[in-house]
Amino acid sequence: MMRSMTGYGRREAAWTGGSVAAELRSVNHRFCEVVLRLPKSLSASEDDLKRTIQRRCARGRIELTVSLIGNREGEKSLSLDRALARQYHRLLRGLQRDLRLGGTIDVALLAGLRDLVAVVERPLEDRQLKRIVRRLVGGALSDLDAMRRREGDALARDVRVRMRMIRDETNSVSARAPLVVQDYFDRMKARVEKLVGADVPVELGRLNQELAQYADRCDLTEELTRLSSHLTQFEAALKGRGPVGRTLDFLLQEMGREVNTIGSKANDAAIAVHVVKIKGELEKIREQVQNIE
Repeated sequence: MMRSMTGYGRREAAWTGGSVAAELRSVNHRFCEVVLRLPKSLSASEDDLKRTIQRRCARGRIELTVSLIGNREGEKSLSLDRALARQYHRLLRGLQRDLRLGGTIDVALLAGLRDLVAVVERPLEDRQLKRIVRRLVGGALSDLDAMRRREGDALARDVRVRMRMIRDETNSVSARAPLVVQDYFDRMKARVEKLVGADVPVELGRLNQELAQYADRCDLTEELTRLSSHLTQFEAALKGRGPVGRTLDFLLQEMGREVNTIGSKANDAAIAVHVVKIKGELEKIREQVQNIE
């Protein structure tokens, strides 16, 4: 089943007086790029969560945001460096004696000095949090995958309709191609006969052989065969279960080359109309394929 690279998933659960939420967003990207935004208490889980996402997503830029809602990430407390306070006090008393200064060295003065009082954050017990987040990320990935599959189905339906139109136009070119070769042969033969004139003997066998070689230059059999093969491979890839975006993009490039060659070799107004229609549909399909995993 074909999947889009665009999707969204979110799961939330209660935890320690609040809740924790895992949110996933996915957009187009040539490769698989995973971006994580986690609380500090989950920084050790970054690699594990990234691998979990990469196992489920082959392409796209996937952003995971884990949020703690209605609770603090850790408990904070104050710490007093008593040894440093004593050193400050001794130094200030010595300075007071040396300079014969008045006043007192009290707690208010010492409290304003640098590094005496510090805020210490005690990390939360994160073992339970890790289990909850792992479960939430798994659920969000399922939601993300479901959305990517739904959009992939919609893209596949649109692409199949356009592929049928390309098939019809290609069949019309195939039906017209033999007539183009014969018409080219007849026109060249008439020109040669007119230039040579009736009074000059002409070896008809040799003339027909040379004209046939020139006519082969506008023969489209090879290009139509390759184009048909690419169309068949493209249709088969649409039915595949794994990531097919790069394969489809490559086949579109090859089809575009064959169609351009057909247009330049045929030099025929009727075929040119079909070529323009095919190129238009290929461009529309290419825009859709850019979003396929």
